[in-house]
Amino acid sequence: MRRVFSSLLTLVFTGSLLFVGAALWWLHEPLTLQAQPGSTVLDLEVEPGTSAKGVAEAAVASGAKTQASWLYLWFRVSGESRQIRAGSYEITAGTTPRKLLRMLVRGEEALKSVSLPEGWTFEQVMAALQTAENLRPDARGMTSDDIMAKIGKPGIHPEGRFFPDTYTYAKGSSDLAVLQRAARAMDKRLDAAWALRQPDTPLKSPDEALILASIIEKETGKPSDRATIGGVFTNRLRISMLLQTDPTVIYGLGAAFDGNLRRSDLRADTPYNTYTRAGLPPTPIAMPGRAALLAAVQPAKTNALYFVSRGDGSSQFSATLDEHNRAVNKYIRGR
Repeated sequence: MRRVFSSLLTLVFTGSLLFVGAALWWLHEPLTLQAQPGSTVLDLEVEPGTSAKGVAEAAVASGAKTQASWLYLWFRVSGESRQIRAGSYEITAGTTPRKLLRMLVRGEEALKSVSLPEGWTFEQVMAALQTAENLRPDARGMTSDDIMAKIGKPGIHPEGRFFPDTYTYAKGSSDLAVLQRAARAMDKRLDAAWALRQPDTPLKSPDEALILASIIEKETGKPSDRATIGGVFTNRLRISMLLQTDPTVIYGLGAAFDGNLRRSDLRADTPYNTYTRAGLPPTPIAMPGRAALLAAVQPAKTNALYFVSRGDGSSQFSATLDEHNRAVNKYIRGR
């Protein structure tokens, strides 16, 4: 009898060891994934309030080839089943049950990104957001006024109000949330730049600094010229000289601009034509980056009042009209 009991104990002990070993192997073995054609990852959506059992079932339903009951048991045995966070996740090749739980508990959601380059207009920003991967297009069909009101800036013109950067977001996030982050980033950058303004700046407000920065952004072909370009426009503002900058005219033409700026366009008066109207235009014309913001409030000390492109991205600066005309003949007309 003792021998039989001893044999049973041995069998139970051996079975237990085998079970523990199998469980440990399963925890550290990558899950087999059955992804959609053309994809190598599984999308796992965990809605708020989903139980641990529901999460396990959702993982299997998404294409993880394992038993939902095993995953659920692991979630419970780990003691972390109640710490699983809602969100959008990606199960990638090499993900083990142990790694899966860690990802769910830490809330390591699948992140996507969208880049908004310096010098872009609001129209370009909206086009990029509408085609951004897994970004919910809540702003689609809204007017610009509606969008600004939704992000907490009612009555403010949208142009130039978003900081150019690359923004990451969880899959399924709203485009309005990205816009709100970009707007807050611009507010922060603009406030910081305005605090560093030169005491003798002719600019009267942060908004004027933003407008000038947007012009500098569009006029700069070579980064090293940016501060001097800011100096030229600052000099002109000080003596009430027309800014005469083509990018503002082009912006004012809107959809009518066909890529060829004509003399008639320079004479056609719009609120943005700085050849016909003194001072700054009424709003920014694009998104300026940090360097352009600083160039607006900390322009280079220069006596230049003119500049023209050399054709290689750099600019030729001149203090007098005669010098400028000679530069135009050389670099534009080839004389």
